[in-house]
Amino acid sequence: MGSGQVTSSEPFDFQGKHVTVAGLGVSGVPAAKVLHGLGASVTVVNDGADERARAQAAELEALGITVRLGDGDTLPEGSELIVTAPGWKPDKPLFAAAERAGVPVWGDVELAWRLRGPDAADWLAVTGTNGKTTTVQMLASILKAAGLRTAAVGNIGVSLLDAVLGEERYDVLAVELSSYQLHWAPSLRAHSAAVLNLAPDHLDWHGSMEAYAADKGRIYEGNRVACVYNVADKATEDLVREADVEEGCRAVGFTLGTPGPSQLGVVEGLLVDRAFVEDRHKNAQELAEAGDVNPPAPHNIANALAAAALARAYGVPARAVRDGLRAFTPDAHRIAHVADVDGVAYVDDSKATNTHAAEASLAAYEPIVWIAGGLAKGATFDELVAKSAKRLRGAVLIGADRALIREALARHAPQVPVVDLDRTDTGAMRAAVQEAHGLARAGDTVLLAPACASMDMFADYNKRGEAFADAVRELGSADG
Repeated sequence: MGSGQVTSSEPFDFQGKHVTVAGLGVSGVPAAKVLHGLGASVTVVNDGADERARAQAAELEALGITVRLGDGDTLPEGSELIVTAPGWKPDKPLFAAAERAGVPVWGDVELAWRLRGPDAADWLAVTGTNGKTTTVQMLASILKAAGLRTAAVGNIGVSLLDAVLGEERYDVLAVELSSYQLHWAPSLRAHSAAVLNLAPDHLDWHGSMEAYAADKGRIYEGNRVACVYNVADKATEDLVREADVEEGCRAVGFTLGTPGPSQLGVVEGLLVDRAFVEDRHKNAQELAEAGDVNPPAPHNIANALAAAALARAYGVPARAVRDGLRAFTPDAHRIAHVADVDGVAYVDDSKATNTHAAEASLAAYEPIVWIAGGLAKGATFDELVAKSAKRLRGAVLIGADRALIREALARHAPQVPVVDLDRTDTGAMRAAVQEAHGLARAGDTVLLAPACASMDMFADYNKRGEAFADAVRELGSADG
């Protein structure tokens, strides 16, 4: 790890400044309102001009904010700062124009960071390809169990601007950050941060795996106490090595194996800490039992260890880790047990929208009838199928890109029976569950872990998971 004295970002006086907000939507509208309230002259630019955009524009124009719909590429004259929605790609002409004009570009996270008060809450930050939301929610639960005023915020749906500017005072915030948000947050300096894992994702946005990893790695910049990394994922440790942190900040690993000094890990079914204890070369502190993690699937225990590491970096006692993990309940459609029918467990992991998440899910069960497919988003499935082949009793494939998975199964698991469902109507999931029921035997798990996005057949992964759960319940009542 590099070391350098990191100073906090300079305060920014918005009074009379010409600020361009790029993009309406969940981050743009609140950012425009906040900036307007601070006395800035705000212009919002937006690519689209659909009904929702027009409604949002009317709301902002009523406050005296200028809105330009249908032109997100031209830099408004006189702009002194751009605040962008996180999803806007770095290669947009607007940003090239800003760079030529020497105009800085911030995201909503950077704006929130700059607007913190002098006695602001510390940020414990989490990023990674998969597991971010669960880890941040676990972390918030642990911090609450320690009696701290906290909230799970950021990419999780609770606006950081609201958390920073709202009336409620916090001691510490559990912050989920996406690679997009980190790209546009140059001066963010967390108390401690974790990168959970790195796998190819959003490469169309970042341009390359190297650029994606570099943006994830920004989360470690200027950390004060701990940079938490995944021992099983060397790329996360490499990012720690490259980070410029404050003097005394430590690298802390988490592992599903026995932890070494400066690591958290698992010993005989116990989550233990060898990082935040006296004489870590000889001592370990028991934090919780694996059974305190809900559900105790391997990748979820890894999430719990990462959350525990950040909480311990903040000085939380061991008992609060256990109590916080026990109090935590995961969001819907994340390895959620729906029901047992005829001795077969039905598990909904519709949130497994990429191969990395599906691999973690498949590693948690055996034998499995796998329901998979949807929009591949450029993914390939050979590695996933090769690693999981021994666990598969059968596979039922749905969705637009199911042929890619079928071909990978033919190459790496030719013995596994495959049902290819060539339908996208509303009854397709019911048919998939019935086919899986036919393939499964008592003791098996039917697992919805699509490894693909849902939008070819469903509004989102929630709707896909609900369709699966409904079909399972229907199956249970028919058999009951």
